[in-house]
Amino acid sequence: MFARDHIEYQAIDLPDRNPMSDAEMRAAAQAFYETMKTRHTVRDFSDRPVAGDVIEDCIRTAGTAPSGANHQPWHFVAISNPAIKKQIREAAEEEERRFYAGGASDEWLKALEPIGTNDHKPHLEEAPWLIVVFAQKWGYFDDGARFKNYYVPESTGIASGFLLAALHHAGLVSLTHTPNPMKFLTEFLGRPAHEKPIMIVAAGHPSQDAKVPKVAKLKKPLEEILTVAD
Repeated sequence: MFARDHIEYQAIDLPDRNPMSDAEMRAAAQAFYETMKTRHTVRDFSDRPVAGDVIEDCIRTAGTAPSGANHQPWHFVAISNPAIKKQIREAAEEEERRFYAGGASDEWLKALEPIGTNDHKPHLEEAPWLIVVFAQKWGYFDDGARFKNYYVPESTGIASGFLLAALHHAGLVSLTHTPNPMKFLTEFLGRPAHEKPIMIVAAGHPSQDAKVPKVAKLKKPLEEILTVAD
């Protein structure tokens, strides 16, 4: 909670320094790439449970992300309750049926064909955890006065990336799901009007027969995603 009476700039020495030699930096960067390239979006989850404190630590990691004016304009709702997951699945599949029945353009549906998606979303019940990411349009001071948040989509997107990386680092798989519209999540989860749901992240362990689309292994080479201006 921000206090309106204590908004001022104060400089402190950089904490948590992690000096590395050039060789150590190269090794660390390569090692992280090797780890992250094994992350896959998975739709087939096992019934193996995941402890709540693991999910909490992953969300705690997401909360360390940078944000506009350090307002941290996000909220995460972690759900393991089967009844709530079932409710979310039913509502999401209703939206998805509209999408696949004409809500989406032919071009969009064609683009999704190699991914193999449809309006059937069993992962929303099978995954031991659903994490709903909310973006906060504004926040409140400790005295109840409202303040505007800045760069909300960018900030929340970065935090979501941190979350996916943390889940993978913890040995879990995940799936991002964005039914449209998602307003039903605000109602189901009792969140306030200034929060907008932007994503459902299903998280857990992959099933023994988990599959991924072959096309998902095709990543753009570095020369297509990098321009160096030196």
